[in-house]
Amino acid sequence: MPIPKPGSTGGNLRTNHEHPAAAHHKEISAGVIVFRRTSEGPAFLILYNGGDYWNFPKGKIQMEERSIEAAIRETCEETGIDGKDMRVIKDFRTQERFTFRRDRKTIAKTIIFYLAESRTMRVRLAEKTSGERHRGYGWFPYREGTRILGKYRESQRVLKEAYDFLCRKSDRRGRPHPRGANAHVPRGGQAGREP
Repeated sequence: MPIPKPGSTGGNLRTNHEHPAAAHHKEISAGVIVFRRTSEGPAFLILYNGGDYWNFPKGKIQMEERSIEAAIRETCEETGIDGKDMRVIKDFRTQERFTFRRDRKTIAKTIIFYLAESRTMRVRLAEKTSGERHRGYGWFPYREGTRILGKYRESQRVLKEAYDFLCRKSDRRGRPHPRGANAHVPRGGQAGREP
């Protein structure tokens, strides 16, 4: 196949959608980066799935459901934190994008994340029989949350975006800056279920 000149339309070039071997199936999900305020800064809720896999509450968007509705519904289903116990932060929305393989198919996944402050620290993990089942959770300060998310760079990036957003917002309002150690969260967070 000839190599197109810069700026040309490419003539015989195929896009991923035209080349059967490069075709991706697409999935779109939505979730919430949940935090609570402490005197030392925000503590972020991160769910434990086993092994070294931690993530934020999220799930697939159902037919005719808006992404924000799906994000709140999934967060409620996975954590027991009701929509009335969350205050969605206006003007924050980000996306996590990655690809993975399932049943010999490449899936291009997009997760739309919102940011919400929780009025409660109580979490009740769902007892799922299918799909993603969480085995624990923790409320983590930013640095510990970044470490917990480990090799998942996209998850680390969206956490950083949320944290930076909260820092900018607190600077504008004259509130204490959220950087620093979190005295109200033990090292390693509060892993496991609450009684």
